[in-house]
Amino acid sequence: MKHFLGIVCLFIQVLAVAQTTISGKITDNQGNPITGANVYLEGTYDGTSSDEKGNFSFTTSETGKQTLVVSFISFENYTKTADVTEFKNISIALREDVITLDAVTINAGTFEAGDNAKVTALKPLDVVTTASALGDFVGALQTLPGTSSVSEDGRLFVRGGEADETQIFIDGIRVFTPYTPTARNIPTRGRFSPFLFKGIRFSTGGYSAEYGQALSSVLLLNTNDETVKEKTDISLMTVGLGVGNTQVFGKNSLSVNASYINLAPYQELFPDRNIWNKPVQSLNGEAVYRFKFDNESLLKLYGAYSYADFDMIQDNINYENGFHFALQNRNLYFNGSYKQHLANNWTISGGASFTNDHSKIGIIDDKVVDNENSAHFKTVLKKRFSNRFKLNFGAEYFVTNFTEDYQSETNGNTTYQFNNNILGSFAEADIFFSKKLGSKVGVRGEYSELLGEFTLSPRASIAYKSGDNAQFSLAYGRFYQNPKNDYLKFNTEFKAENTSHFIANYQYVKDNQILRIEGYYKKYQDLVKYDTDFAQPNSNYSNLGEGFSKGIDVFWRDNKNIKNTDYWVSYSLLDTKRDYKNYTTKATPNFASKHNVSVVAKHWIADWKSQVGMSYSFASGRSYTDPNTSGFLNQKTKNYNSVSVNWAYLISQQKILYFSVNNVLGSQNVFGYNYKDTPNSTGVYDRQAIVPSADRFFFVGFFWTISDDKKDNQLNNL
Repeated sequence: MKHFLGIVCLFIQVLAVAQTTISGKITDNQGNPITGANVYLEGTYDGTSSDEKGNFSFTTSETGKQTLVVSFISFENYTKTADVTEFKNISIALREDVITLDAVTINAGTFEAGDNAKVTALKPLDVVTTASALGDFVGALQTLPGTSSVSEDGRLFVRGGEADETQIFIDGIRVFTPYTPTARNIPTRGRFSPFLFKGIRFSTGGYSAEYGQALSSVLLLNTNDETVKEKTDISLMTVGLGVGNTQVFGKNSLSVNASYINLAPYQELFPDRNIWNKPVQSLNGEAVYRFKFDNESLLKLYGAYSYADFDMIQDNINYENGFHFALQNRNLYFNGSYKQHLANNWTISGGASFTNDHSKIGIIDDKVVDNENSAHFKTVLKKRFSNRFKLNFGAEYFVTNFTEDYQSETNGNTTYQFNNNILGSFAEADIFFSKKLGSKVGVRGEYSELLGEFTLSPRASIAYKSGDNAQFSLAYGRFYQNPKNDYLKFNTEFKAENTSHFIANYQYVKDNQILRIEGYYKKYQDLVKYDTDFAQPNSNYSNLGEGFSKGIDVFWRDNKNIKNTDYWVSYSLLDTKRDYKNYTTKATPNFASKHNVSVVAKHWIADWKSQVGMSYSFASGRSYTDPNTSGFLNQKTKNYNSVSVNWAYLISQQKILYFSVNNVLGSQNVFGYNYKDTPNSTGVYDRQAIVPSADRFFFVGFFWTISDDKKDNQLNNL
């Protein structure tokens, strides 16, 4: 018996020696204890949870080098590898996980729309349900702060910048001719249907180093990565008809949209102020093909074709028989992109685009033929070193070949052409110091073969989360852009135009409510100047132009407080002056309004099976030059006002009747004045107001969706 008891005691002693106690305390960075954190040795069942004071203790029979793991929700995992005997009375401070939903976002100067956006100021649905937009994504973006209402043009004018200073990208690849061509004082539209895009990122300033050749802003459109439903959409409208179809086959999917527009029937019912020898007709088609590989890599091919044709005579005080203008335009755009996740948290993506834009233009008795071939090639590498540090870098090459044949009965025939090729590269890092503090720092370099110039653009932004629902952001960036084609076709002895952006942002988000307040200052340098009324071959050109733009943008959106109602309000205060083009002094450009206001509201009426909407736009008067008084850009037009309404009625789940009226009150808006080239007998220059072609625009459409589940409809696309 004594011998047996001795063996037992020896066995107990051996076990006691083999057991090691692991203990310590877990806190956050402020020293507050963390309760319920999981603590364990990797690859074993040995572990425990921390108590209410953050303390933990457990024993293990493991020996030698081991890895201790601590995990807790909203914090980064903690790991330490050492001899197991060193894991005694240790203090562990967990770091907050910076990728949680309540973490800071770097958003100065940026509005996002899409399912993956943490804060969505504008949704893809809004692009096509805003009453004043008429299904145009550009029209919807014009309801956001930072944009100016230039209704006779239709393009994006952002924070005192011209429309040419905003560039548009699809899946990260440049679109060189994003707007449909049109006549003077008739607004254009974006070429691309919103139906095929999953998200929008609209940077009104201070945008990423990944993008260049834009002095004011960039608009990023992302096509859908995949689709899971097959369906057919049919549209019958007062201005034409459209059809769309989506097919899914295995890992492949194909979406196609096509439309034909002819304004002749509409203008018979509602004549405008122009004489139409040939009313507007257009044919548009686009397609997206997607293929997902076994390794989750994604290939997307996007193509778009558009054709437009019209011939008109516009009333003009300086032309007794009116101003004749005719246009035929053919545009082909192709975009391919590829993305693949590699080992060790690397991602490679890239793509290419090609654009051919061909226009035949008739101006009075002259004929102009423009042909532009453009391409963009891009490769991007991304590396996630940790949740706190991510690196993004790449290179791209822009190619533009432009030719213009000008045929004049008085001046003969002339050909203008140039090649504008640009090599760009960039590197940018996302750095998160904590869940409350993050930054983005980058630099972009570009070399222009045409100008023989290298430019370097630093970019930086920082954001601090001041509370559960609020944050502050700051951003700075320098931006370069080559002079536009209207100058380069006559002269290439230029430097790149450039501007610096300084932005301060405050954002509050809670319970489907968003408040954004943003102040900015932009300084322009090396702008193009010339000494003639218009840019001409014999003009003297220079880069002596300069200017500034400053202001405050306010945005409020709420879909909580009023049942079944979603609304937003935008206000922009803009103070800008420039000395460029043929300006004789620094002055506010004629496209800039000091005050811009937009109000958009949408309400669902269940008993009527209807969605009704309203949009209101206000812009203070814009400057113009009155030759009857001294000074340059010395007068202002009256304020701009427009109220638009729409109504979508569900006849059945898949059939919708849609009705809208732009400027329903018929406000008599004036965009400026044309003055006689010579004074009358009393020495006064007579004038003619520049007004819209029509005071109102009516639209009626029937939209029918055919799908197997009999539930899908086009309400989201109206």
